Amino acid sequence: MDQLSAMRAFVRVVETGNFTRAARTLDMSKTTVTNLVQNLEGHLRAKLLNRTTRQVAVTTEGALYYERAAQFLSDLEELDGSISSSQSQPSGRLRVEMAGAFADLIVIPSLCSFYCSYPQITLDIGVGDRLIDYVAENVDCALRAGTPTDQSLIARKVGEISLRTYVSPGFIEMFGMPEHPRDLEAQFFSVGYLNAQAGRVLPMEFRRGEETLEITPRYAVSVNDSRSYIAAAVSGMGVAQAPQFMARDAVEKGQLVEVLTDWEREPLPLYIVYPRTRHLGNKVRVFVDWLVKLLKESAARDADRPLAKKPQKLKEQFEPTSVAAE
Repeated sequence: MDQLSAMRAFVRVVETGNFTRAARTLDMSKTTVTNLVQNLEGHLRAKLLNRTTRQVAVTTEGALYYERAAQFLSDLEELDGSISSSQSQPSGRLRVEMAGAFADLIVIPSLCSFYCSYPQITLDIGVGDRLIDYVAENVDCALRAGTPTDQSLIARKVGEISLRTYVSPGFIEMFGMPEHPRDLEAQFFSVGYLNAQAGRVLPMEFRRGEETLEITPRYAVSVNDSRSYIAAAVSGMGVAQAPQFMARDAVEKGQLVEVLTDWEREPLPLYIVYPRTRHLGNKVRVFVDWLVKLLKESAARDADRPLAKKPQKLKEQFEPTSVAAE
């Protein structure tokens, strides 16, 4: 019996919950995985799994064996990686998840530089803010904004996102200029950002000196995708509080202008997260290091390029009296 293969098959069945998903993530047939687990049980002379037509349950002996086997396989992979990394370049398939804005505006435009440095790594990039079953979907790591709350994940902070408040010139012409964050509760519509995990529209946060405000926005439309969020703001659907790197292009084109400039928001932390059942392998390490450098370069570009102020024509036209006040 190939005990290592049998241990890997058993561990993956436990983590994914059934033989079919385990076989898919291991790139094996379901029959092969089943035989490996059965051979392992025979070798140990113990029943590790209770199988029914609908589910797989771990026995008491199986739970004890899984805990030690998972740690052993993780240590073995890390040991192999530490030796092989000194002998050759990182290689293999790397599955990464991230929001569409990060992929489109930061990561993908610079991927050629990563490939030139690590041509033996194949990247599979999943785009979206959805909930992920890291083990069942064989995801190595994900780039996520905000402090992670899932205790089953290991998180490494890799940067911060600067957020500003924007609106389209057309919105200003129609409704006027917001002068205070409280205006977004009583007078002006915003674009709502619907957090899929929380199932609610996120509040807007503002800080000026010691004063902090959390605003529940009035909105005519909410979206759960960052690119759609910017598109809705550009179309004039309301005020948006968005990452600076996402709004950069629309600001340069005159499609968005910054408002409430005397208020700021705490930067949003960025984390690389991965499941505790996996160590940070060499191919993941080099990708994370490359990503950290890329995020720093993006932040530096934003810092060196002040965002356009509202057009003088609009400022003269709507100060001190706005259309909405007439």
